[in-house]
Amino acid sequence: MNLCLHNPVTCADRSSSLSSALKTSNYKLGTSKFGFLKHRKKNHVVAVRSVSTSTVTTVKEETKRESQVYDAIVIGSGIGGLVAATQLAVKEAKVLVLEKYLIPGGSSGYYERDGYTFDVGSSVMFGFSDKGKLNLITQALKAVGREMEVIPDPTTVHFHLPNDLSVQVHREYDEFVNELISKFPHEKEGILGFYGVCWKIFNSLNSLELKSLEEPIYLFGQFFQKPLECLTLAYYLPQNAGDIARKYIKDPQLLSFIDAECFIVSTVNALQTPMINASMVLCDRHYGGINYPVGGVGGIARSLAGGLVDQGSEIFYKANVKSIILDDGKAVGVRLADGREFFAKTIISNATRWDTFGKLLKGEKLPKEEENFQKVYVKAPSFLSIHMGVKAEVLPPDTDCHHFVLEDDWKNLEEPYGSIFLSIPTILDPSLAPDGRHILHIFTTSSIEDWEGLTPKEYEAKKEEVAAGIIQRLEKKLFPGLSSSITFKEVGTPRTHRRYLARDKGTYGPMPRGTPKGLLGMPFNTTAIDGLYCVGDSCFPGQGVIAVAFSGVMCAHRVAADIGLERKSKVLDAGLLGLLGWLRTLA
Repeated sequence: MNLCLHNPVTCADRSSSLSSALKTSNYKLGTSKFGFLKHRKKNHVVAVRSVSTSTVTTVKEETKRESQVYDAIVIGSGIGGLVAATQLAVKEAKVLVLEKYLIPGGSSGYYERDGYTFDVGSSVMFGFSDKGKLNLITQALKAVGREMEVIPDPTTVHFHLPNDLSVQVHREYDEFVNELISKFPHEKEGILGFYGVCWKIFNSLNSLELKSLEEPIYLFGQFFQKPLECLTLAYYLPQNAGDIARKYIKDPQLLSFIDAECFIVSTVNALQTPMINASMVLCDRHYGGINYPVGGVGGIARSLAGGLVDQGSEIFYKANVKSIILDDGKAVGVRLADGREFFAKTIISNATRWDTFGKLLKGEKLPKEEENFQKVYVKAPSFLSIHMGVKAEVLPPDTDCHHFVLEDDWKNLEEPYGSIFLSIPTILDPSLAPDGRHILHIFTTSSIEDWEGLTPKEYEAKKEEVAAGIIQRLEKKLFPGLSSSITFKEVGTPRTHRRYLARDKGTYGPMPRGTPKGLLGMPFNTTAIDGLYCVGDSCFPGQGVIAVAFSGVMCAHRVAADIGLERKSKVLDAGLLGLLGWLRTLA
């Protein structure tokens, strides 16, 4: 789970909380009829085109569609699912995306309330630059003829840490590393050494055409073109950031800072964070930078959904998939809560692996490889999250957009409610809030067990009590007078995230039970069930927008090969998939 990249929805626990998300768009089951979402600026209006218009589906058309066989059905419209769907659609595959909610995006969606446009999840957007090979969101949008205006973020995050340690992660790498060296001058060589390895890994990734690591023709082709880069990645694949950091750095507080850097990436410390994941994030923030989409993060999913429809594929909303249909052990279709059934050559699940195999395939024997996965990984905790509108004057003029707060003790980093992540997207795009107001999106780790067994009255009281404590901490550390400046507040818990995002226990992906061997234990997109693929944060390479987009690209390539849209070798496939399966057992 990536705090910056997958933080949770904070809609209130009632259906009316979400209905206003539709005020700017008309959504019809089986269509994608959208308009323009207008955003206030001081002197003008920016219109962000999200999705094209298509006709309303009739009952007759709906019945006809139920009878046809698609090339792929994608369950869920998170970023990973939408990237997989659009990548297949541009290869002329016929794709159907089924989304249980009213709008696309999942934890990268949005909702509106009282003049505010809130990002459901993170406002820290990686993969949105105009250069390199890891700008996967930009590439995905371009593939379907979409682009979005973005606002560069000059500071990725401002850390407020124990012992009054304050570090700003500047967009320019030299500025960041010089600031860090100024805090730890005795560790100059260690700092340059550790982050130098991060750049070595990032540059290797950034030199490759990113497709499926489960497709041997592509994989061998990349190896022969870029052997040193491939060997570099293979070398670091089973390694973790904390082990690499300790080769260069000795200062305990600086190592704790590296833990905080990795916690934002993975919600675990550096010793449990795969080095490849850490390198992607710790370097892309300087290479391509953090760039916020004008109008909010929800525009990404809307734009991808519109591009999908333009390519001749479909996305249905209010389409709650309850089960995957198997025929002689092969995944051939899905059954919705209302009884409708749809069929396809392949099924791609954007649900977590726990939801896919525990709910959508309920009653089926858990495949051995999934048993192994669940031995190595557990569900990461969920979050308590608070969306607030505040009076603008409570924030100092030079306030950064993103903050990470751990006030007193490094030991509290991974504890529930121990650390706080704060995003203020209106620092970059004031149009998201009424004039004279700012948005604060606050979130901190929390488990669903802490919110169960409560009466409705106790539940609401506890939400207010815990939220008040978090707000008071920010008031003391960053913004005096914060509590009295609040004009709007909505609190979400792990129960909220489970309900609206259909994630088991509200989890945001896998977390290693112990010390993992880097990414070696992470499953890819194929599964032990023929015709069934997984995509998203419980697949390689893990959590975060850039990671789930990569997962989507890889999944689309593997599926395309399996349905005849890309080259394929059955003999090489069998050998490579067997080798990858064996390697995962070593984790």
